[in-house]
Amino acid sequence: MTLRRVLTLLLAGSALIGLLALPATVSADPVYVRVRPPRVRVEVRGPRPSRRHVWVGGYNRWDGNAYIWAPGRWEIGPRVHAVWVPGHWVHTRRGWYWVDGRWR
Repeated sequence: MTLRRVLTLLLAGSALIGLLALPATVSADPVYVRVRPPRVRVEVRGPRPSRRHVWVGGYNRWDGNAYIWAPGRWEIGPRVHAVWVPGHWVHTRRGWYWVDGRWR
């Protein structure tokens, strides 16, 4: 196999892995939950792995039957100076629905 072919395959593989790592954007209607979500837990953060890491707090997620705590974690933002805007539950007459967190 030639060097050019190897480099082409490596580049294509890297691009494919990068696409698979991107989060899927779903524009579906919100799922309403009749039960009020529990209070957000106070978490103990471990040491910050590096100056580039940002804390993404935990949240109560709905699994279809009950709320389950999804613990917080340290993440590297998508760009320098990116800020994490936490997700949150919104209450309406139809019930509660989740708004995903995002990078700003």
